[in-house]
Amino acid sequence: MALPQSLRTLLTGLIDYAGLFPPARLEMPEAVENFAAYRAGARRWMLGRFVVPASRLDEFEGAAASRLPKTRDAEPWPIALLGGDPVHDAELIFAFNERHAKTAVGRAVIDTLEVKAETMDELELRVRSAPPDVTVYVEIPVARDPTDLLSAIGNLGARAKIRTGGITPDAFPATRDVARFIRTAVDLGVPFKATAGLHHPLRGSYALTYEVGAETGTMFGYLNVFLAALLAAGGLQMDEIELLLEEGDLARIAFREDGIAWAGHFAPVADIERARARVALSFGSCSFTEPAEDLAALGFPP
Repeated sequence: MALPQSLRTLLTGLIDYAGLFPPARLEMPEAVENFAAYRAGARRWMLGRFVVPASRLDEFEGAAASRLPKTRDAEPWPIALLGGDPVHDAELIFAFNERHAKTAVGRAVIDTLEVKAETMDELELRVRSAPPDVTVYVEIPVARDPTDLLSAIGNLGARAKIRTGGITPDAFPATRDVARFIRTAVDLGVPFKATAGLHHPLRGSYALTYEVGAETGTMFGYLNVFLAALLAAGGLQMDEIELLLEEGDLARIAFREDGIAWAGHFAPVADIERARARVALSFGSCSFTEPAEDLAALGFPP
């Protein structure tokens, strides 16, 4: 089955590769080699940034030295830095980008900084400390009403981040909390990304790690989350967002050439493209192959 244009638009640049993080927890050389291979492979159009913690940036540079592009016209590797100390992060980013603007070192750019904040003071410090040419994503808690924090993120010109899972059942937020985050972010015009627990296209019960006999848990599907966000941008309300986040039947979602339909709602390709650029931007995953291969198993070879 050919990939409909609507689905291709939804998936383009969707996956930020976080192979260093659980449950994969790859060593740096393997994660770097994987990213290089994915950028050269047939599914490269689905690939976003390489996610690296600030504490391992030196290690990344060593492992990537022979893999980074060395020609001036080559596209630099896009890097998302997972921040720690606000002042130190800014220094790291500035120095890294200065070095890697030079072809002799290898082209790469940290254009994204991801941080956490639970209070207004933390949020403001982390966003204002970032270099002005770097996009900041702020991961916030969603078990309580996120309106104030999301509003502040928008006012500071930053973007939001929601944690949608983990390696234990209690790491997954309640469906209503995710729906509330999406509805509020859309209402306030705050773009967001997701992270963790979105290895599979559709909602269902899956192994939480790659270990033999691993515990299983109910995970959100990345199609559920991103379709919910783009339909929320078209007016989908809370109760319906919750239903869509828990949708596990692919037969109820129609991926057509001209758009995507679900339960009487329809998003044309132009709206999907707009929502992906302005609303729901990407998700971080420790596996790039699993989300794509699961999609292929459903009849949509990327």
